Amino acid sequence: MQTDLRERTKRFALSVMAEIDAMSSGPKQWVLGKQLLKSSTSIGASYREACRAESRADFIHKIAVAEKEADETCYWLELLSDSDTLPAERLQPLLKEANELLAILVASGRTARSNGSPRKN
Repeated sequence: MQTDLRERTKRFALSVMAEIDAMSSGPKQWVLGKQLLKSSTSIGASYREACRAESRADFIHKIAVAEKEADETCYWLELLSDSDTLPAERLQPLLKEANELLAILVASGRTARSNGSPRKN
């Protein structure tokens, strides 16, 4: 699963890059494209960091960062669609994948938190 998700997050980032390259240029496109590029590429980078975590707490923290980046990516994709910067039909597969990645990361974080040792008071 770890290798699959590493590859999947990379393919997703590459797909987003291709859409950004296809956008027309202008101030709105530049700002939205830059924000989307940053958040979408950070999903995989943050996941890779989590895979090399030094502790369960470190893993949980880094997975949470990847979750936030995935959620932010959904936001930028929605803005691109809602502002008619790119056609919704072109963005739908990316938004679907971003939401699936978010769900996987949330589940991974929940599993890591529930598998932790109970706290002693």
